[in-house]
Amino acid sequence: MGSESAVQRRQRAQHLGPERRRPQVLDTALAIAVDNGIAAVTMAAIAERMNVTRPVVYACFADRVELIEALIQREESYLVDGLLEVLPARDVDAGETVFIEGFRALLEQAADRPDAWRLLYGNPDPAVADSFGRGRKLAVERCTTLLRPTLRAWGTEDADRKLAALVELWVSAGEGAVRTLLTGEGGWDPQSLGTFVGAAVYRALRNA
Repeated sequence: MGSESAVQRRQRAQHLGPERRRPQVLDTALAIAVDNGIAAVTMAAIAERMNVTRPVVYACFADRVELIEALIQREESYLVDGLLEVLPARDVDAGETVFIEGFRALLEQAADRPDAWRLLYGNPDPAVADSFGRGRKLAVERCTTLLRPTLRAWGTEDADRKLAALVELWVSAGEGAVRTLLTGEGGWDPQSLGTFVGAAVYRALRNA
């Protein structure tokens, strides 16, 4: 009975079509990558976890290389789009509230799609590391644009010399906050952790 049911599910899966099936294949690949690493993502592993035949997976992607590239591009786009929302490309009135709201927004995004962040943080696969590098470069560029006029408005001594170091502190604090949230240590939620880290970063930059 169980075998017959499995066969029926596989047959139904084949009727969904590649376009509707692709997001499901990528979701499954992401789950495997987070659990066991990129090396564990194979067409066979995906088919097994989805309880479909391999041809169903191959109908969506020609091979493993194409599938991995599509996965990385999709997850990277979530990361980059999230950073663009959190770090607008314009000057802001950088008071403590702005920093708190920014960190809260970042952590809400991480909480909404934790596996995307887990995939791109600290993964040994070079392609994934490169993707995270592009996202980080964007964050550094945006934070530099935002912080340069703010330091001058605050009257920070030797602001131009300190700028790069303070941007690194800001970006690293965001990375650390995401890691803390995803590990679950301390029982933080995005709002409370964002408030704590945002206020701490603001005070550090304001008093530099």
